[in-house]
Amino acid sequence: MSTHAVTGATSFTGRFIAQRLERAGHVVRNLSRLELGDGDRLAAALDGTDTLYNTFWIRFERGPITYDWAIERSRLLFDAARRAGVRRIVHISVINASHDAPTAYFRAKAVVEDALTASGIAYAIVRPTVTFGPGDILVNNLAWTLRRLPLFGVPGDGRYPIQPVHVEDVAAVAVRAGDITEDVTLDAGGPETFTFDEFVALVRQAVGSRARLVHLPAMASLAAASLIGLFVRDVVLTRHEVTELRERLMFSTGPPAGTNRLGDWLAANAETIGRNWSSELDRHFRRPTAGP
Repeated sequence: MSTHAVTGATSFTGRFIAQRLERAGHVVRNLSRLELGDGDRLAAALDGTDTLYNTFWIRFERGPITYDWAIERSRLLFDAARRAGVRRIVHISVINASHDAPTAYFRAKAVVEDALTASGIAYAIVRPTVTFGPGDILVNNLAWTLRRLPLFGVPGDGRYPIQPVHVEDVAAVAVRAGDITEDVTLDAGGPETFTFDEFVALVRQAVGSRARLVHLPAMASLAAASLIGLFVRDVVLTRHEVTELRERLMFSTGPPAGTNRLGDWLAANAETIGRNWSSELDRHFRRPTAGP
């Protein structure tokens, strides 16, 4: 039995990693977002830790919470892990992260990957595509919208690919990556790739919606999302996310790592998905003591 640490062990991806580790008999320490700003506190919390599973990140910038802020705290975390003698770090990144990516989100993810590879600690980088599962935001809020509105605005032509992966599959890849010794970068994509139109239609069918899909220019779809955001007091869609979809970044060219199919999960959860809005702002910005 080993001791492992998970940033945000009560958050979305972190929760499933922690549960998988606990089922295997390991002790799991939860590192909260507040701890990530104090290197000495982090090093003390990581003392005796075999493997650190890092899920910390931000979906978008808001006020002082910027990508530079997240990068600096990631570096602080990696340095604290080195000082604490952590054997290995498994880091959750994003598919197709690169320094020349068209959005700041993907470029910042690449900077953090570089910081990890330069840390001197053995590492695994796991790059999920679009993650879904219990407690997710993307699919749940898509279902919420389809349940309530007669029209759904799709940015652009809707023919760009999306490859959803179940959060349990991402957790399985991460935990397996913690057990090996070599430095690796692993894609974590699901078993199916859809066009975005097909993806939305699958969710629409599962929840029994009659909403009509309407293709809109990117700016018009963002404006429509902003109107919904005013009603739910949340950020629904960002300009970067539209770009990432339309630039075909949300799928992997490698073999799929996941086995759970979106349609099967939707069928099993059709009665509950989208009944309530899942707020990004509530989870990560309005609750400062919550995990990442």
